[in-house]
Amino acid sequence: MASIWVGPRGTIKDYPGFSPSVDAEAIRKAIRGLGTDEKTLINILTERSNAQRQLIAKQYQAAYEQELKDDLKGDLSGHFEHVMVALVTAPALFDAKQLKKSMKGTGTDEDALIEILTTRSSRQMKEISQAYYTVYKKSLGDDISSETSGDFRKALLTLADGRRDESLKVDEHLAKKDAQILYNAGENKWGTDEDKFTEVLCLRSFPQLKLTFDEYRNISQKDIEDSIKGELSGHFEDLLLAIVHCARNTPAFLAERLHQALKGAGTDEFTLNRIMVSRSEIDLLDIRHEFKKHYGYSLYSAIQSDTSGDYRTVLLKICGEDD
Repeated sequence: MASIWVGPRGTIKDYPGFSPSVDAEAIRKAIRGLGTDEKTLINILTERSNAQRQLIAKQYQAAYEQELKDDLKGDLSGHFEHVMVALVTAPALFDAKQLKKSMKGTGTDEDALIEILTTRSSRQMKEISQAYYTVYKKSLGDDISSETSGDFRKALLTLADGRRDESLKVDEHLAKKDAQILYNAGENKWGTDEDKFTEVLCLRSFPQLKLTFDEYRNISQKDIEDSIKGELSGHFEDLLLAIVHCARNTPAFLAERLHQALKGAGTDEFTLNRIMVSRSEIDLLDIRHEFKKHYGYSLYSAIQSDTSGDYRTVLLKICGEDD
């Protein structure tokens, strides 16, 4: 059974000739020696797939009665520590923790919530929800409910439920019908019927939505994006626009998120770490391609000029190569 967290367009693949015990021992040495051997840690953890890293962590725990992630936390610091711990965390658990972080403390990081919930498949969402409940003894839905409100909350809950259709088959008749529903709910109506937007955009498959957006243009002579901007507002608008972008091109949407995280003063490491780690085995090659295409320079060079030290080294290793 193929993992739902692995795609053909990742930068990180299974390491051939992998031995969890050899790696666990090398990592232990790197941490326990006089001063930490960061280079060894980086090389091992970025050259193994997540599934392999899980086996290393298991072996490490069995051999040394210590959690690998705790030893990394105790030995490293700052953004470098965060990205290394992320690498040894199972994908569903990593996303669950990122969601929790987005909702913790004062203020909610809506952009992070939107990014995670719009780019994960229904099957991934179900795993994330399970992981969330296991760790926090609270359902993801309950936390979303208490941190958000209105149409934004409704749409997030629908996405968190993992009910989006996953089939690749498209239905032309349904696309016409949905396009008409969207037109009637927005442009063609005094006031907007938000629920209809949520229903169509949060439940239909991405290929289906692409066709619906084409039909929508035929009916309304407008791009769905322009209609959403004209009819809706706030975080709900942001969420629906994110879905439109993802349906059309998820790697381009994530490239844009990385560009935002890396441009201007200060780096948004929370976003940078999340996208680099979570997409490293799915579609980071495509994200790199879109980044170069849209911004005229490579993701590699953006990371290089915006980060430093071991943190830079590990991100560049995950990135793969310069385009």
